[in-house]
Amino acid sequence: MEECIEHVRIYTGRIINLNVDRVRLQSGRESTREYVEHRGAVAAIPVLPDGRIVFVKQYRYPVKEYLIEIPAGTIEVGEDPVQTMHRELVEEIGYRAGKLEEVINYYSTPGFVTERMYIYIATELEPAKGELDPEENIEVLYMTFEEAIEAIKRGDIKDGKTLVALALYGLSRCSDT
Repeated sequence: MEECIEHVRIYTGRIINLNVDRVRLQSGRESTREYVEHRGAVAAIPVLPDGRIVFVKQYRYPVKEYLIEIPAGTIEVGEDPVQTMHRELVEEIGYRAGKLEEVINYYSTPGFVTERMYIYIATELEPAKGELDPEENIEVLYMTFEEAIEAIKRGDIKDGKTLVALALYGLSRCSDT
């Protein structure tokens, strides 16, 4: 295990904090660790009664392109992951989920980010009219699972959380049969 000798917060933001820590390694030597603190995030595969999955297409500034993703969002202060997921489904796709099943939670990039990602399958969806977040420029898309796999093969879906979620959803579909 590494021991923190000195902790320095370089940046405090609304979503992230950037830290540079000096640590003592198990060998006794010292090193530097740069990392981003993040409250965590949620994402869900929203499955309609007819089996189609609801996706969003939105511009992601850091990569400078539009990405097709499952609905997702950052956990706000005072929220737990389930509350965040319910909020994000309404804000991004205009649906309320009657049932949320956690599939997995994992560290998205543990080498330099503290973010834990919670993945759900959302079912029993009901429209929640008039509650979409007006600040988010999101296009809502609908695909069958098979269409989503074809979109992955074409390179149309390349978001990490979406790939993980669809892979696990596919495995769960195989085990259900």
